Amino acid sequence: MTSNLEAGTSVADALVIIEKMFIDAGLSYGHGMGCAVDEAAHLIAHVIAGAPTVTTEMMPLILTQPQVERLSLMTAERIELRRPAAYLTGEAWFAGIRFEIDERVIVPRSPIAELLAEAFAPWVDADNVESVLDLCAGSGCIAMVSAMVFPDASVDAAELSIDALAVAERNRARLELTDRVSLIQSDLYSGLTGRQYDLIISNPPYVPVKRQMPDEYGHEPDMALFAGNDGLDLAWPILAGAIDHLTPEGWLVLEVGEAMDQLVHTLPELPATWVDLYGDAIGVMIISRSELLSCEPRLRELAAGAGSTAG
Repeated sequence: MTSNLEAGTSVADALVIIEKMFIDAGLSYGHGMGCAVDEAAHLIAHVIAGAPTVTTEMMPLILTQPQVERLSLMTAERIELRRPAAYLTGEAWFAGIRFEIDERVIVPRSPIAELLAEAFAPWVDADNVESVLDLCAGSGCIAMVSAMVFPDASVDAAELSIDALAVAERNRARLELTDRVSLIQSDLYSGLTGRQYDLIISNPPYVPVKRQMPDEYGHEPDMALFAGNDGLDLAWPILAGAIDHLTPEGWLVLEVGEAMDQLVHTLPELPATWVDLYGDAIGVMIISRSELLSCEPRLRELAAGAGSTAG
């Protein structure tokens, strides 16, 4: 594939050129960036400045020949292979923090980031959070940001995939959080026997296996995306297991995305708060241990019938 980029092109013109290429190619988005211009700006900013996106100050800058060559290769791979931009740059930004990623982990994009920025107020009293669990941790982004938001808390990042834990280890070391964040291989709660937390945060897989996904999602690990026929094979064990792994005053934050409707249909009496999120994001609940206890028998039953165990 050829592009109209050439040495001497300004950043502003390159942005227009690459955006049009992406639009004409009919790409799909959803990996942290919502449209063609966002992805074009991410690629350009990465190449010229190692930044997350193009700023006003960058617009008049002139691209060099090596920069043009690199951008041309990246845009061709984005279009021909449908590889998400975050995998092309090897980085993603979550809650304003840069994380190194590759195709061993899902691209960080959870709307939980906006709630973390507020320390889950008004529900959670940040001063009383001494222990945090990031369950299904992937690249470790939620765990690492939690360690920053709750500076006096110990943080566990639990993840089944050894490959994902290797990526999380790299991020933990780079962010100098080795003393604050523990990485644990665990199938949900199975490796956390006896541990309790003031706050459990989980962004597990929740896409129904029958869902047809754009080609871009084929670059992500299946185990990080799919969760049974209705997308809730992990949600039920997470909810039920939280009863055992939360402190008496603890809270669970759980993302289930579009599987929210099925969860509410299956257990309408669950007294969860579904948080209003920015833009089109949906499906993040916050629920206390005492609220979970009000539905304990049914949660245990649903967990027992799901594709994983509650631990």
